Amino acid sequence: MKQLNFLLIFSFGLATVMFTLENTAATTVHFLPGLNATMPLAALLLVVGGIGATAAWVFAVWTGVVRKVEALQTQGEYEAQQVRIQELENDLHRYRATVDAQLALLPAAGETAAVQDSSLAS
Repeated sequence: MKQLNFLLIFSFGLATVMFTLENTAATTVHFLPGLNATMPLAALLLVVGGIGATAAWVFAVWTGVVRKVEALQTQGEYEAQQVRIQELENDLHRYRATVDAQLALLPAAGETAAVQDSSLAS
């Protein structure tokens, strides 16, 4: 992949150099009404390319910052979910212990069924 990146950058640089050597004529650039400048076309290309590269870099940095913030938020949400899951598991164990304790206080289901069967048989 590094070789491909190098090849692309080298090709773009070579094309820029060739364009610069072929286009040395002066060009008038109009920025705003009443504001213009005359410069060689090659210089204009370099300036515009620099502005474009700077804009791409700023966008890449901004995208990285946004991803980092989203990752931190997602991590916080994950930790909150883990805490909530632990709380629910603790509640479940407590409820299960309460139900088991209450079931131990009830008469055995088998004994009541046997008593009912013997009273029906009589």
